[in-house]
Amino acid sequence: MNIHVPEGARAALNLSGTMLGYYPVRVLPSKTAIAPVNPTFLPRSDDEREMCARTIYCTNIDKKVTQADLKLFFESICGEVFRLRLLGDYHHSTRIAFVEFVMAESATAALNCSGVILGSLPIR
Repeated sequence: MNIHVPEGARAALNLSGTMLGYYPVRVLPSKTAIAPVNPTFLPRSDDEREMCARTIYCTNIDKKVTQADLKLFFESICGEVFRLRLLGDYHHSTRIAFVEFVMAESATAALNCSGVILGSLPIR
């Protein structure tokens, strides 16, 4: 089967192993296509866009890590957290979080925390 890989995707695949923050980024071909996003879910005002710029999505969070632990971790390295939502269920071995900072610069700094061990797992 001959699959056509667009130039941009090929260039992205060649970035696999590049250091991003403290750890190498892993780039793999997607197993699914990107589905169109419902436009009602996208930010619609300057306030919503600004809130998105201050928010990160964090995965691979050890279930032993509490909301207070996560807040303290990000505040000690990145800056003041405005709001934090830690989510998980019984079906997954790890948790996810949305962390909204007071300043957008803090959210940018938090992106460099990917790979840092928190509990017993590297967060992403």
